[in-house]
Amino acid sequence: MSAKQKILVVDDERDIVELISYNLTKEGYQVYQAFNGKEGIEMAKQVNPDLIILDVMMPQMDGIEACRLMRAMPEFKSTFMVFLTARSEEYSEIAGFNVGADDYIAKPIKPRALMSRINAILRRNVVESEVPVEDKLEILDLVICRDSFLVYRGDEKITLAKKEFELLYLLASRPNKVFTREQILKAIWEDSVVVTNRTIDVHIRKLREKIGENYVYTVKGVGYKFELD
Repeated sequence: MSAKQKILVVDDERDIVELISYNLTKEGYQVYQAFNGKEGIEMAKQVNPDLIILDVMMPQMDGIEACRLMRAMPEFKSTFMVFLTARSEEYSEIAGFNVGADDYIAKPIKPRALMSRINAILRRNVVESEVPVEDKLEILDLVICRDSFLVYRGDEKITLAKKEFELLYLLASRPNKVFTREQILKAIWEDSVVVTNRTIDVHIRKLREKIGENYVYTVKGVGYKFELD
């Protein structure tokens, strides 16, 4: 595990921050702490972490708003964002994915399971960097730039969250191929990360809102595809 990989933990419960920090440090990560959303953003600007763990409910600024603001900043477009919360309501999970979350972990914290999830998320970054891929896809009227996580349609620049971009890139890289939900989950979230079909649906919906309805199509009962005329 590279000591250069940096993780920022943001939670107003100091015992939770200390528990997570202790376990992350044992795994070889460089750990930083903040105790509300505003502090989290300022610390993130200072240390440029590879991954940020955000509690949803915090004073001054909650995790949802903090994530939304950071996703609007160029330096955090590809930073992994993981939500940590005791709330189990569906709308809370959907709100997290809507602002660009990469994963969603429920309290109470189980250190071994948490470390497995974090290791898997950051390991994807290493694997992706070692596999040569096309830096740019040009398909229909879209230009999809992998290095900048940006999409262009003519002169219009479209900014996507990391998982939205990965989903679009996966589908566009094999136009007209139908990807099952299982294939999408394995390619983007990996087996060690527990997500539901609703996770894919939320990301597809947000993707369509940003790039338009005429690219990604639903194949009922099977999955999704990027369709060429």
